[in-house]
Amino acid sequence: MHRRQFLGGALLAASGLAAGCRGRQTAQIKSPYEPDMVGSHAAGAETYKPLVDAAVSNLLARHSQGIHPAGFAEGQTGPLRICFVGVENRSAEEIGDFKEQLYQQIDTRIVQSQVYQPISRRFVEAGLRQTRYRPDDLFIPENMRNFSAVMEQMGQPFDYLLFATLTSGTTRSNKDYQRDYVLTLEMVDVRSGRSDKESAEISKGYNVSVMAKLKHLGPK
Repeated sequence: MHRRQFLGGALLAASGLAAGCRGRQTAQIKSPYEPDMVGSHAAGAETYKPLVDAAVSNLLARHSQGIHPAGFAEGQTGPLRICFVGVENRSAEEIGDFKEQLYQQIDTRIVQSQVYQPISRRFVEAGLRQTRYRPDDLFIPENMRNFSAVMEQMGQPFDYLLFATLTSGTTRSNKDYQRDYVLTLEMVDVRSGRSDKESAEISKGYNVSVMAKLKHLGPK
């Protein structure tokens, strides 16, 4: 009887200690001047924000200085009308909600530049639904013509298609590895089919902690 009470009390005490030792999740508002948190297992804000800034800035700088894509009509004035069809993830990682954020960041930067005049995303999605095309399908000339015709019927003609693609390459050294992330913006002239590209790259190292390495080397 006393032994059972003792064991029961010991278990309750152990449970209480375990509950007390559990971590407590907290949060705080980050100042705009604080650096972004660096993801320990995958890319995050610290990677994607600079990629967007560099790729879009390079593209805008070239075109704002009068260096236009191949096929740009001589004497053409005013902002180019851009149909941005989305972000394709071909990297080794799932990017989750960052895919939508990447789209919005790129689109916002284009709007603010006044170098290009982007088509509203709602019109773009409506055109893709009506034609039943995926963004990759638009590389087929006939599909491009059909999609352009549908957009013109909506009162949204455009000069260029814009694609964003995220890729990665991984170099391993035992348990540590480096991953090179590349964001590529590709503009395609709907008249000539010629393309113009701008890319930005960031390399990030992922390192296994000392304790994790010791555990890996220990007896099995």
